[in-house]
Amino acid sequence: MLVFARMNRILELDIENQRAVVQPGVVNYELTRAAEPHGLYFAHDPSNWKSCTIGGNVAKNAGGPHTLAYGVTTNHVTALELVLPDGEIVRVGSKHGDAPSYDLTDLTGLFVGSEGTLALITEITVRLSRKPEAVKTLLAIFDSVDDAADTVVDITARAITPAACEMLDGWTLRAVEDYIHASFPMDSAAVLLIEVESLTETVAAQAAAVTEVCNAHHAREVRVARDNAERNLLWKGRKNAFGALGRLAPSNYVLDGVIPRSKLPQALRRIRQIGDQYGFQIGNIFHAGDGNLHPIVLYDPRDAAQFQRALKASAEIIRYCVEVGARLPASTASAWKNPNLCRSGAYFRLN
Repeated sequence: MLVFARMNRILELDIENQRAVVQPGVVNYELTRAAEPHGLYFAHDPSNWKSCTIGGNVAKNAGGPHTLAYGVTTNHVTALELVLPDGEIVRVGSKHGDAPSYDLTDLTGLFVGSEGTLALITEITVRLSRKPEAVKTLLAIFDSVDDAADTVVDITARAITPAACEMLDGWTLRAVEDYIHASFPMDSAAVLLIEVESLTETVAAQAAAVTEVCNAHHAREVRVARDNAERNLLWKGRKNAFGALGRLAPSNYVLDGVIPRSKLPQALRRIRQIGDQYGFQIGNIFHAGDGNLHPIVLYDPRDAAQFQRALKASAEIIRYCVEVGARLPASTASAWKNPNLCRSGAYFRLN
């Protein structure tokens, strides 16, 4: 086992060029805290950004709520220091970004997401982003899961690109509200947490356009966070949702399926049917804007029969994702065909 917990220093903050050089054990959120006094931040924000490390983000090419506008980890990494299997230390990429010609392969992109199979990452150079002039966070409340899902599809069809577009179904948001008290409506079927950011005038226009789409799909209400405190509370509810669900069952299978956004309404209906078939309440909290589903099957691993049902339900969800247009990488294909291979973990990634 190799542990990078002590390699947790920010080696350089290059404010002029909007770059940071960090060791792999630096916690994601701590980099943003260090950059904030200079009007900068690290835009990549996985839901567990206050505990996950940048080295882990790089190893997994992690996503997050703001992936819709800002991309995944690889879009924020410009250079790496690596230790190869024979002990040789090499550097790939450059501090200032893309290679000057196509003769130089994007080796940085090759190593991001390689999960430690190609090399050990000991230093990371990342882009820092300028904080936006204005931000608005909207909470759209729906009495129907289908209406919420249709709203996401229509936002995309109208070429509106929010910074983030997250969805929680009613059962999940009630569990979150019991734990976080984020002001989610307990009687709703689903909510969309939508964020827009840019110049002040652009943000006002985007917020109005998003509200129009939500209302067209029968939103009961569209709330706009009044200040940063209210905005942060809404995001606290979203980013601590898995912890909230952990209060309801000893364990869970968290699936990670990426499907065409146009298939969201039918996919959520199918997930609900699979839950009924196997006797599980399956929660849904996910990155709706880029079609990245996170069905959560809550179960008790001490009950062998329940564990087997959880595996079967999870496999059916993954099969359905593939059927509606997801592409399954070879590394996951064997796990999908034989769920018993996934006993040590419950993470499926469909691209």
